[in-house]
Amino acid sequence: MSAKCEQCIVRELSSLKALNKDEIIHLSNCKDSYEVKKGETIFSEGDTMNGVYCIKEGTCKIVKMNSKGKSTILKFIKKGELLGQRSVLSEEVSNLSAVAVEDMKVCFIPKKELMTFFNENNKFSLEVTKDICHQLKEANEFSSNHTHRTVKERLAFTLLHLYELAGADTDGFLNIQLSREEIASTVGTATESCIRLLAELKKADLIELTGKRIKIVHHNELRKLAN
Repeated sequence: MSAKCEQCIVRELSSLKALNKDEIIHLSNCKDSYEVKKGETIFSEGDTMNGVYCIKEGTCKIVKMNSKGKSTILKFIKKGELLGQRSVLSEEVSNLSAVAVEDMKVCFIPKKELMTFFNENNKFSLEVTKDICHQLKEANEFSSNHTHRTVKERLAFTLLHLYELAGADTDGFLNIQLSREEIASTVGTATESCIRLLAELKKADLIELTGKRIKIVHHNELRKLAN
């Protein structure tokens, strides 16, 4: 994982695309690259963020714990996105956890370098601000999704979102495999209810189930249900 940042296509998908050539070379020399196995935690709620994480490969889930110790999956972060920008800029501890849902490759960018880029490169600071605003919009949409949709509608919405996030394999099954507990946590319901609703969608011939694998059979019908 010693690839140089200037040769990495992934950086073009995030605010890092606003860095100039010298900054990219400096970034390449100061970053740390490592692998994260499925199920491992990248950072936890309450951690002090000493930098940001750039997702080079794989997907992670962003999790929030409530006062009763129950976790809710708020969103999924895929290749090319950055983690931790808001906490670094606000100098607050993380209010969320990030956990790998598949094997990942991650690059860590120290806070010192990030803040230098932010203070000296106006294009970069603008892109970071846009990213944070987009995250705020997503948080509002998540809240609206859970407020105005039924559980079944939220499940349909989640399955379509997973398809948009990871695509499908050659057999048509979603490229990302989540447990029923993880899907239920994303939808905001009990695991038993999630299993029952998946069975209903299968019976309606909207999806196909094989173990943990899920195939969307009729996208348009599922989209009508989600909306």
